[in-house]
Amino acid sequence: MNRPPLFKPRMLARRAWLPYAVAISLISLAGCSGKTPEADAAVPVIAMPVQATDGTAAGRFPGEVHARYEMPLSFRMAGRLTARYVDPGTAVKQGQPLAQLDPADPAQQLTYAKAALDAAEHRLLFATQQRDRDEAQFKQNLISQLQLQQTQDTYAAALAGRDQARQQYKLAQSTTLVADHDGVITSRQAEVGQVLAAGQQVFGFAQAGEREVYVDVPESRVGRISVGQAATVSLPALPAHTYTARVREIAPAADAQSHTYLVKLTVDHADATLQLGMTADVSLQAGHAAENMVKIPVTALFHQDEHPAVWVVNPADSKLALRPVTVARYDERDVLLADGLKAGERIVMQGVHTVSVGEKVTPIAPPHAEDAPQ
Repeated sequence: MNRPPLFKPRMLARRAWLPYAVAISLISLAGCSGKTPEADAAVPVIAMPVQATDGTAAGRFPGEVHARYEMPLSFRMAGRLTARYVDPGTAVKQGQPLAQLDPADPAQQLTYAKAALDAAEHRLLFATQQRDRDEAQFKQNLISQLQLQQTQDTYAAALAGRDQARQQYKLAQSTTLVADHDGVITSRQAEVGQVLAAGQQVFGFAQAGEREVYVDVPESRVGRISVGQAATVSLPALPAHTYTARVREIAPAADAQSHTYLVKLTVDHADATLQLGMTADVSLQAGHAAENMVKIPVTALFHQDEHPAVWVVNPADSKLALRPVTVARYDERDVLLADGLKAGERIVMQGVHTVSVGEKVTPIAPPHAEDAPQ
């Protein structure tokens, strides 16, 4: 019986390793050829110089001129309106009559108030006499201290009741609505013959003096505005006039319908030419702190651990360095940096996750003009 040779498996194993041995030999010959590898070629990256912020305007918004104090005017008692002496747009003086209620309607209220006042004065007189008697008796130890304290409490209540009744009587006599300050009537909400409830608005009133400009700021930009921030106000109706203003108040909540925040700016040195209701153009200044800030696109921001950073191109050798930065504000497409970069330094604008520290690069411009930093 013929048997296969015993050395055949060993020969097959040697033949299987033959290609690998040839490859290793070729690599060894290449290493012994004496040629040095070429230097790494520079990697092209989209990199451009950063730009400083404008520093002169943080936002431009349309606005409208208002008075510093605007309020509704109303009667403090109910009645039928019999006369109206002013109309919207009328300039009024302090103490000037504005409207009149029918005296017949509050006559019963006046009678009731007078009777209540008389009763309160009588109770006060009795309480005063009782207090004086009890104080004299207490000095002679004829009554207890508790009884004296009860008498004094009764006197205090009678005194407060008399004062309240006096104010009600005075209020019942007021059937004429008068202006508390100089100002302008801005609107009218009641007509002659209408029966009014106590406190129902009759006129809208704008007090003379300070002027303000109201602007509606979108929720995406309200974070840039702070109280005391300076602004410049110009008016299409007064092209020769320019006013300075400052932010006085920022609404704590957005309007439910427009989702904008109402910002009120006080106009400095407002004159008579600044009329209520005029359309204004408001430019909010960024302030001194923003002059040293730079703006970069959001695609240029890298995070080293949890800290923001950017890739800076060294102008001497075109190698990359990762530099930490301080973010002042995030916008929709841009990031405002407060520290870490200076205007003119070249940084990687796109592809920040594909580069590494010390890598040599060739800066190129963005392929599309809209990708360039604004």
